[in-house]
Amino acid sequence: MLLKNYFHYNVIKTYSKHKNSLLELICMLYILLFVYAAVSKLLVFDEFKIQIGQSPVLTAYAGWVVWIVPSVEILISLMLVIPRFRLPALYAAFMLMVMFTSYIFIVLNFSDFIPCSCGGVLEKLNWTEHLVFNIIFVVLAFIGVIILSPQKNDDNPKYVIKSLMPHKKPYALLFICMVCGVGLMFLLFSLSEHKIHRDNSFTRLFAGHPAIKSKELDLAYNSYYIAGADQGKIYLGNSISPFHLITLDTTLQNKETIRLTLDQDSLPYKSMQLRVIPPHFFLMDGVKSYIFRGNTTDWKASSVINKPVYFSQVEPIDSVSLLIRGVSSETRENVLGKVNLLESGKIDLTHDLLQKQIDGIFDTDGSLQYNRQLQKLVYTYYYRNQFIVADTNLQLSHLGKTIDTISHAQIEVGTIASKDQLKMAAPPLIVNRSSTTYGDYLFVNSKLIGKNEPKHIWKRASIIDVYNLVDNTYEFSFYVYGIKKDKLRSFRVLHDKFIGLVGNHIVTYQLNTNLFKNLLPDSKENVDPKI
Repeated sequence: MLLKNYFHYNVIKTYSKHKNSLLELICMLYILLFVYAAVSKLLVFDEFKIQIGQSPVLTAYAGWVVWIVPSVEILISLMLVIPRFRLPALYAAFMLMVMFTSYIFIVLNFSDFIPCSCGGVLEKLNWTEHLVFNIIFVVLAFIGVIILSPQKNDDNPKYVIKSLMPHKKPYALLFICMVCGVGLMFLLFSLSEHKIHRDNSFTRLFAGHPAIKSKELDLAYNSYYIAGADQGKIYLGNSISPFHLITLDTTLQNKETIRLTLDQDSLPYKSMQLRVIPPHFFLMDGVKSYIFRGNTTDWKASSVINKPVYFSQVEPIDSVSLLIRGVSSETRENVLGKVNLLESGKIDLTHDLLQKQIDGIFDTDGSLQYNRQLQKLVYTYYYRNQFIVADTNLQLSHLGKTIDTISHAQIEVGTIASKDQLKMAAPPLIVNRSSTTYGDYLFVNSKLIGKNEPKHIWKRASIIDVYNLVDNTYEFSFYVYGIKKDKLRSFRVLHDKFIGLVGNHIVTYQLNTNLFKNLLPDSKENVDPKI
């Protein structure tokens, strides 16, 4: 009996000793984390403010969140140093980490986009790793609270540190903190979603079955993009492996993998883009200033310029001329231009087509397309209800409007002085997410919901608005449904086929030619000049 009591006494004594050591370790880890995080935010305050502004959860509250978060982190760190304040500090740390964890969960599972990560060392973690990191610290705060909270069976009260919050129901209070933290983050997200994705005062016309899904194929990877579609074939480039190409027919049955070769070895590249317009193809990098052209019979390409040509978007007109969007060296704003390969890369720029509203960069951002049937440049703005139609000499044909009401780009642009960079200071209101053109039509993937449109369908499908470029009119709209959680990310139209990439999958839809009167190729399609 004496041995048993002696053993029990030593176990309790050893446990109490290690319990306090563990508490000290937890407090020290939290102090290091919060001090480091707060100081990192304050040292690059302008960048942190932009990151908060870009958040899909906190964008509406960025003005005060940027001050509250580092202030609370520093306050909790100071409270953890003083034993009397440690228990309330650990409750506060627990709730704050629950909020941070809920934030990451919302971003990964409910947000339309994933913003930049935190700064400092934590910037090296991806969002999933950051989620695990936060959960570990939630557990540490939970353990710290349990250690500090006196229990009914505490036989050795001298081992319990006195606190301003002595109580005997820590589990109930921890549960309340958790519910409040999670609930607050979902409330903020809901309010921000309402602000960003509000209903607009326009009504869409949904015609009877303009597009019916016909085929689907799993490509296994989501790094593919549509590099071209012509003569019954679809050409898929790969952003990760830019020298590999996949060809498919429109039935998605016959698949071929092709290796592209250049006349230069070990070429460094930054943002290589592939475009295929049979019988030619182009490999281009607007950051490194490369333009290679080859023939689809052997898939070998050689350089066709001897002077620098920089661009962010490019679309071939034919084998000897390209349309580009770049940044003017004079104004530092987006401009459209044309590259003449017959003159080794001569560039003609126009400063008149893109109309500046705010900064000339973000507010003029959009999607550059070339319509071969009409021989027209089509540029669709991302953040306003407008598209440009111009001829191949960069002369304006007309301005068109999409059916929504956002005529002025609703964006906030911030400056990071230390890096001399412009960045979005808040999530922009995207009007036209992406577009393509074929025949007389412009197809636009809109991001705005119209009157009386069911929101449950918007969660599962992408909306395509159809415009007639010849009549300059809106025709109708139709849905392209997602696959599992993935939605449409890019698309093309070839004759009477709508071709889309949805996550890892490529899908085709049969277009109703009774509604689309002018989709088939005709005599207006330009003839490729001789090289």
